[in-house]
Amino acid sequence: MSAVAFCGIAKRYGAFEALLPLDLEIASGEFVSFLGPSGSGKTTLLNICAGYTEPTAGSLFVAGRDVTAEPPRRRNIGMVFQNYALFPHLDVFENVAYGLRVRKIARADLDRRVEEALRTVRLDGFGRRSVRSLSGGQQQRVALARAIVIEPDILLMDEPLGALDKQLRKDVQIEIRRMHVARPRTTLYVTHDQEEALVMSDRIAVLRGGRMVQLGTARELYNRPVDAFVARFLGDSNLIAGRVVELRNGSATLCADGLAAPIVGYAAERLRMAETACALIRPEHVRLVAGGQPARIVERIFLGEIAALRLALPSGVELWSRLFSSDTPARDEIEIGWDRERVSILPESS
Repeated sequence: MSAVAFCGIAKRYGAFEALLPLDLEIASGEFVSFLGPSGSGKTTLLNICAGYTEPTAGSLFVAGRDVTAEPPRRRNIGMVFQNYALFPHLDVFENVAYGLRVRKIARADLDRRVEEALRTVRLDGFGRRSVRSLSGGQQQRVALARAIVIEPDILLMDEPLGALDKQLRKDVQIEIRRMHVARPRTTLYVTHDQEEALVMSDRIAVLRGGRMVQLGTARELYNRPVDAFVARFLGDSNLIAGRVVELRNGSATLCADGLAAPIVGYAAERLRMAETACALIRPEHVRLVAGGQPARIVERIFLGEIAALRLALPSGVELWSRLFSSDTPARDEIEIGWDRERVSILPESS
């Protein structure tokens, strides 16, 4: 039985369709991220699950029980918000204990569960600290402890790291993933940050315009996006536009202006002969090849261990390459290539 099942869930505001009919099943203990740009429908989907938004159509099941019409308080859901939503007049312990007090949990059990939740988020000994004295990362962990202490059937997280600086965001990403691996909880996570989704998720649902475009593991989406939109949204991309001239045995051949030879690669679904499409070549797959396509390095960006190179082909087409800094050539005139197994031929939109 699925922990969460969206069955034909849709949401309309007047003539505006915020969420088109969607079917999605989430297994018990699975961490699923909803990834997409602003207005894609990801927060609407989360709020429907929480009970804050009523769907226009469809049904929502939690552990096999239809909760579509049930209020939030009867869904046993933990929620972590972007702005933390902590009570500034309460200390850390009382913030975490709030949900248990509402449920009238016995004092001995309440104390034990709060202390366990604080240990889980590595805030042992912080119980009597004022939340206003904490850093942003510590406040976010208090919010997380408050959400998990009630032992929810589902943990919902709405862009919870958006207010943190870059390095702290990376640290908390790892903390959340560590907690999930140690004690898996069914988690639905909303983000527009591709790195968060890649680091933490068991599966990622990419949304666009209220529609789920692709669902899969991070590796599946990165290596085999269904279209150019997903490729652009998930990782750095070289996308070369052209026309499909051959489809055979799961591969496609693309003719593109400015390239010396056609590009051959994996053929995405819904690809059609003679239509406009894009060849996807990730920067890390563009490498130095003797006798390959002539190119000129027009920009070098040092990123520590890695260097990003902007390359110009004789036709003016530009590509990006990523190499180990120690492998970066000193000369500007080079020859490049890529393995066809690393190339995908994608429709612009699925």
